[in-house]
Amino acid sequence: QVQLVESGGGLVQPGGSLRLSCAASGSIFNKYAFGWYRQAPGKQRELVATVTKSGATNYADSVKGRFTISGDFTQNTVSLQMNSLKPEDTAVYYCNARTALDVNYWGKGTLVTVSS
Repeated sequence: QVQLVESGGGLVQPGGSLRLSCAASGSIFNKYAFGWYRQAPGKQRELVATVTKSGATNYADSVKGRFTISGDFTQNTVSLQMNSLKPEDTAVYYCNARTALDVNYWGKGTLVTVSS
């Protein structure tokens, strides 16, 4: 059974940095991409960033230039370096693993709160 476990969330002041990590256990066949998504209170879950096995990355416009995703498809880990954090980045962040057959696995989420 595949499990994704996130870590690294917490409270940070505006302008600060956090690094989220996610480790996947179990066998994920035909891994295609890892990603981070977030859901703020009262809002739908949205894409933050993805990285494919070939190394291609994609970012939401709102985080471009501030967040960096990196994935290790051998170790089944993915991280998200978040810099210059803003209050609007406050959300529960979810780790995602997607296969080439579009099967998705999700973590339970980690809360990031940006507040002074």
